[in-house]
Amino acid sequence: MANRLAQTDGLTDIQQEILSTVRDFVDKEILPVATELEHRDEYPSAIVEGLKELGIFGLMIPEEYGGLGESLLTYALTVEEIARGWMSVSGIINTHFIVAYMIKQHGTEEQKAHFLPRMAAGEVRGAFSMSEPGLGSDVSAIRTKGVRDGDDYVVNGQKMWLTNGGTSNLVAVLCRTDEGQPQDAPAHRSMTTFLIEKEPGFGPNPTVPGLTVPGKIDKMGYKGVDTTELILQDVRVPADRVLGGRSGQGFYQMMDGVEVGRVNVAARGCGVARRAFELGIGYAQQRHTFGKAIAEHQAIQFKLAEMATKVEAAHQMMVNAARKKDSGERNDLEAGMAKYLAAEFCKEVVEDAFRIHGGYGFSKEYEIERLYREAPMLLIGEGTAEIQKMIIGRRLLEEYRIQG
Repeated sequence: MANRLAQTDGLTDIQQEILSTVRDFVDKEILPVATELEHRDEYPSAIVEGLKELGIFGLMIPEEYGGLGESLLTYALTVEEIARGWMSVSGIINTHFIVAYMIKQHGTEEQKAHFLPRMAAGEVRGAFSMSEPGLGSDVSAIRTKGVRDGDDYVVNGQKMWLTNGGTSNLVAVLCRTDEGQPQDAPAHRSMTTFLIEKEPGFGPNPTVPGLTVPGKIDKMGYKGVDTTELILQDVRVPADRVLGGRSGQGFYQMMDGVEVGRVNVAARGCGVARRAFELGIGYAQQRHTFGKAIAEHQAIQFKLAEMATKVEAAHQMMVNAARKKDSGERNDLEAGMAKYLAAEFCKEVVEDAFRIHGGYGFSKEYEIERLYREAPMLLIGEGTAEIQKMIIGRRLLEEYRIQG
């Protein structure tokens, strides 16, 4: 299929080679099986092994630790291609990448040497955990607590919405640790990220006493990838597994990671929207009504025009946000805008493709039915539209503050 939309200027030969390889992998190994696996809610083990062999789990990990040392832009464009095939697969690598990025940016030398080479190989796969059952977007209200006890911390609490919670063997968990902080200190100064190694699987963990992953949460879409709770009852974590070696830094570390995650979610929205457009424009040329293909009816052409414009706009905003982060600049404004726009446009493009399919869009035999259930997750993951708009609004007021 022609690929006029969502092109990216200024890519290196290596970047183009990586994307071409991933695109071939998606067309041959993901698209033919995605809908069947999704309907069975089956973890895509063979696909994950293929991504390991391609080196995708080490894409942004520096070469000195066995990774490919590529940019956030390369990663985001790779995610866009993978999400075009099946969004759940991009979820499997997203949380892994956030944790690897956080360790690369904030970890001690020992933590980098211990984790990053095995993460690059895909042997250690990461999940990260901020949310809890009662707090949603209000990260400052976290109740899970770590209390220092000799050379360890003892952690108690309940976490929610861990992507890869069961299949991962490393979880970055954000907890409260009030040590050394005055009573009236802001909540975000009393937070610490713990790196907890565990065995993959569900139920009580055999290697970490007190840690339980109850089971998979049954979801409307975004199947295949496991989404779980995490229960911690007197879990002992060595003090040398505090990310960066200092308590009280967790909020800033997690927010840095979430900016990478927001670019990822924007990229997923771009990939799903592009696939929905491909399905819509393909079906519109095959389906005939009133003596001609429905693509020749002006009403459908208008839909296709709007869909393509949204695909293009979301892609360019996502690329801009990734390049901003790669340049070392603060990108919370651009990442917020890209995530907000890509998620909203994805929902709209998928719905228009669904409408073009008519009654067949409602059938599980057609791929658009799967996309229609997957798109809503992007409206929520890594911060809702309302949270993105709060971030965008505050940053705009900082930038455009009237003096005097």
